[in-house]
Amino acid sequence: MHRNGKGTGVSNEPIIYVVEDDDDILELIRFNLKMAGFKVYGFSNGPDGLQALKNAKPHVAILDLMLPGMSGLDICSQMKSSEELKAVPVMFVTAKGEEKDIVRGLEMGADDYLTKPFSPQVLVARVKALLRRSYDEPEGHQEDSEMIEVGAMRIHKGRHEVTIDDEPVKLTNTEFQILTFLAQKPGWVFTRGQIVNAIHGQDYAVTDRTIDFQMVGLRKKMGPVGSHIETVRGVGYRFKDE
Repeated sequence: MHRNGKGTGVSNEPIIYVVEDDDDILELIRFNLKMAGFKVYGFSNGPDGLQALKNAKPHVAILDLMLPGMSGLDICSQMKSSEELKAVPVMFVTAKGEEKDIVRGLEMGADDYLTKPFSPQVLVARVKALLRRSYDEPEGHQEDSEMIEVGAMRIHKGRHEVTIDDEPVKLTNTEFQILTFLAQKPGWVFTRGQIVNAIHGQDYAVTDRTIDFQMVGLRKKMGPVGSHIETVRGVGYRFKDE
């Protein structure tokens, strides 16, 4: 199976892999995604899911955290370390909804995190958003795409790369888009809702805390440069105007 296109029209049936050991939840996810026009393959343990991912790149991978044989975190870590799989969007769907669990999942490279119990409509909307963000990019990135430079940090929008002191910073697609959105308008204050709308679209169901978790992971990966992202109490976030 191969990727062949962009956006939610990436193929007639975008391919979703779901690694979930609860049969009822797996069937719930599979049924709703199939009804939305996706081709869905389910796997009930970590090793089988990872092997399937290595054999064929899906358009999105949905992982539980607690799995027999290998955790969802370990699967995500191996995916993000693989040249073949690192670009595959990852969503965790799990009952572990504490802040430390969400932050850890995002730090591992997950693009989204949905806690159980969840709304099937929200699940479908988030999968569609992951597809849009991953494949609805301008045709033919040019080498002269706009570069954003702040001190030792460089953001190359066309290459989808961030470097600090010439060292690459590994960000998820969501983290990259948040950083770029804020950095291209330094000094501007954006509410969490404005950030969500800019990154995911206006129909995306997400809580303010989700953005806060993303910011924690983003700042940590950026090291000292992460202090450029300031929290404006009671409003939202801004990128410090040098």
